[in-house]
Amino acid sequence: MKASDVYKIALTKVEGVGPVTARLLVSYCGSAEAVFKASKKEILKIPGVGLETYKAVTVPMVMNYAEAETQLLESKGIDLHFYLDDTYPSRLKHFQEAPILLYTRGKSCFNETRTVGIVGTRSPSNYGRINTEKLVEDLKPFGAVVVSGLAHGVDAFAHRACVQNKIPTIGIMGGGFEKIYPAANRSLARSMLDQGAIATEFSYAEQPDREHFPMRNRVIAMLSDALVVVESGGKGGSMITAEFANRYNKDVFAFPGKITDKYSEGCNRLIKCHKAALIESVADIAY
Repeated sequence: MKASDVYKIALTKVEGVGPVTARLLVSYCGSAEAVFKASKKEILKIPGVGLETYKAVTVPMVMNYAEAETQLLESKGIDLHFYLDDTYPSRLKHFQEAPILLYTRGKSCFNETRTVGIVGTRSPSNYGRINTEKLVEDLKPFGAVVVSGLAHGVDAFAHRACVQNKIPTIGIMGGGFEKIYPAANRSLARSMLDQGAIATEFSYAEQPDREHFPMRNRVIAMLSDALVVVESGGKGGSMITAEFANRYNKDVFAFPGKITDKYSEGCNRLIKCHKAALIESVADIAY
């Protein structure tokens, strides 16, 4: 890792500074390193940035943490991608709210020509499993990369089908690399690295807390040219991901189901409300 990576990591740990403010600070100061070397006068000249931000930037613990984290990531073989780096996923560069830093393991498959997000319930029916596996298998001739969330259920079915069919797949996590979650998918995650990647915006030891998963879902939506919801209840992560995808003007598709099926409620609602197109096969999303 480069010496400047310490400052990139430190910027993500400044209290009260999210992706939008971090970009603002860097745009005025010139780099992540320059943010931490700027004077109080220089920081306070930045529109929308006040004294509290300056104080947060100058907390010594931030740099101490970042130095230790940099050494840890290097020892674990984890790659770091800052939003201004050439290696940062090009699809994320379009969004101000995208993570300013992405940690990855595996192959660099983020900038391939086509990406398809596949999400769904953690408790899919046999109908959901069959649709997921068939969709992945039929995507192979199109050279698409499959993006999902490494969760139980539809996510795991999608990733596993990619491994079996030698299709690149990216798993976006809701926590750091110290704890691959859920534990049942750890071997699956390792098998994905041969032709794909796992990624997260969270530092190494951050736990997969509940509030992290909507953040994970927005990254799935950002990375996906098209998003397919296989099965979903009326609420949950899949519906949140679909909402993000609609906000980002992505193509959203949903498999229809019986109106009496609990895990078709979300898909049917998306179709009914014109927030997703009905999908029956890969032909409906071929592009």
